[in-house]
Amino acid sequence: MSTPNAAPKATSAYVAQAAIAFGISLFGAGVGIFYLPLDVWQRGFLGMTVLFLVTSTFTLAKVVRDQHEASNTTSRIDAARMEKLMAEHDPFKNP
Repeated sequence: MSTPNAAPKATSAYVAQAAIAFGISLFGAGVGIFYLPLDVWQRGFLGMTVLFLVTSTFTLAKVVRDQHEASNTTSRIDAARMEKLMAEHDPFKNP
């Protein structure tokens, strides 16, 4: 007898905490870049770097999540196939 894998759900508090932390960190980086004693082009470079870092982080998180989900799906399909083969196998049947 197998138990179905329950998909873990994030609580609303966890999602809110992650969103707030992201907003505060991005805002802090923007304010820090704005108040640096640098030329405009240097601030722009740092700003573009921060934006690229944020977008590449989202992309990396999505790729890691997709790979994890794909491996879970594959292992569940393989397990289901094995269970089906074992259920259909009759050791007393003549070949």
